[in-house]
Amino acid sequence: MKDILEAILADDTTAADFAALPIPDHYRAVTVHRDDEAMFEGRESRDKDPRESLHLEDVPVPELGPGEALIAVMASSVNYNTVWSSIFEPVSTFAFLRRYGRLNPLAARHDLPYHVLGSDLSGVVLRVGPGVHSWHPGDEVVAHCLSVELESPLGHDDTMLDPEQRIWGFETNFGGLAQLALVKANQLLPKSEHLSWEEAAVPGLVNSTAYRQLVSHHGAAMKQGDTVLIWGASGGLGSYATQLALGGGATPICVVSSPEKAEICRRMGAELIIDRNVEDYRFWKDGVQDPTEWQRFGKKIRELTGGDDVDIVFEHPGRETFGASVYVARKGGTIVTCASTSGFLHEYDNRYLWMNLKRIIGSHFANYREAWEANRLIRRGRVHPTLSRTYRMDDTGQAAYDVHRNLHQGKVGVLCLAPEEGLGVRDPELRARHEDAINRFRNI
Repeated sequence: MKDILEAILADDTTAADFAALPIPDHYRAVTVHRDDEAMFEGRESRDKDPRESLHLEDVPVPELGPGEALIAVMASSVNYNTVWSSIFEPVSTFAFLRRYGRLNPLAARHDLPYHVLGSDLSGVVLRVGPGVHSWHPGDEVVAHCLSVELESPLGHDDTMLDPEQRIWGFETNFGGLAQLALVKANQLLPKSEHLSWEEAAVPGLVNSTAYRQLVSHHGAAMKQGDTVLIWGASGGLGSYATQLALGGGATPICVVSSPEKAEICRRMGAELIIDRNVEDYRFWKDGVQDPTEWQRFGKKIRELTGGDDVDIVFEHPGRETFGASVYVARKGGTIVTCASTSGFLHEYDNRYLWMNLKRIIGSHFANYREAWEANRLIRRGRVHPTLSRTYRMDDTGQAAYDVHRNLHQGKVGVLCLAPEEGLGVRDPELRARHEDAINRFRNI
């Protein structure tokens, strides 16, 4: 990998030079093992430790197929799906790989006794397979995580509806937490030239997810003047929703869990903030939801808005908060939901939904167009990476543990081939124009 890294770090490496670089037989990757699937049986989710299940090891370079690209990964990140993979919840990721492997001979490459994780990357194209014409060796890229086959008509209006839609690095193999990664060419997006490798790597999954969920017509279709309640507004997903709301002329109400997280939201430009721990909301008592707490929460919202209920609820905690989310949305309002990090089985009082004509919209990642638009906002400096800490690949287990235990703010990055932070900035003038904002969001 030394020759590849030297070529990327050099200022005069040409596309032909990249195309001529030899590809090694093996590369370093963060993996989980099929033999470990049962290692956490009997433990509560909170007590399952990614540091015990994640491995850093050499694995063979996969065969490059039609429509694919092999990427030298400079940096990646840890998302919550990495945590799910590492603790084998809600199901083992090897169940996804087995199902994918039965699809066709090319997909069978993914069904292995190990799984290379990671659903974000920034890096450089090394090779492209047959049928790839828009990307070339030497292109600096980021990757969104939607992997689709597009052999069914169901996916051609919205690729997220393709029956063979998967999240790369979670439901497929050869993910981004590695020195090399295998992606479909239609996952690639141009890297922001004013950002470092680690800054460019972290927005992909969460920024695109927030864009579809909040802005796209497939999600809540937020408009100017809307009031948006954002759970976990300082976190990896919520911090992008907050930026999108502010940039789109909406008013975010940021729900956080500490004064430090409230300050992060203020630094992003938000003014209406609820610290749920200060208010001591207890939506669940003895396994049953307490509607009086929903009412108290709604009263607090109206105090902040001058009497208005919220137009949109940006939902991702799931079970813990969903009843309250349905209650506080205005009549005719929208609850848009993904992830469910506190539990997948939601409970709510349907009277507040049906009698008040509210809508619940399920949202999952983003299609290529939505990911492209979300990335364009990053490239133009309209949305900034919320990178709070960068780990080395050796410490990915600790990074996943910190995300699992909510010990982080914003996103956490992982250096793969990049030897240090701060490399990869190609447009210093553009960076200088956005330096204050980049540093403010980076140092959350």
